[in-house]
Amino acid sequence: EVQLVESGGGSVDSGGSLRPSCAATEYDLSNHCLAWFRQAPGKERDWVATILTNGRQNYKDPVKGLFAISLDGAKNTLYLQMDSLKPDDTAMYFCAARLCYQPDYQHWGQGTQVTVSS
Repeated sequence: EVQLVESGGGSVDSGGSLRPSCAATEYDLSNHCLAWFRQAPGKERDWVATILTNGRQNYKDPVKGLFAISLDGAKNTLYLQMDSLKPDDTAMYFCAARLCYQPDYQHWGQGTQVTVSS
């Protein structure tokens, strides 16, 4: 069974940094379109960033220049470097993967909590 296992969340003060990671078993992440989503308490899950198989990245406007999505092919692990964190970034962060020709993400991580204190 395909699994995405997340780690690397935590609690930081405003202005701090975190780098959640998402490791895959059973399949090669480099053959998939990958993304990070987040869900704040009481809100819907929201897209944050995407990386395509050609390396192209896209970001939600509020995190442009602050967050960076990357894939380490040798480790088969997806990362989200988050800098200059704000309290509004507090959420559960989820990684997701899909075959690029499919519109929806088929595989999801269990989520990792990020909490930013003011």
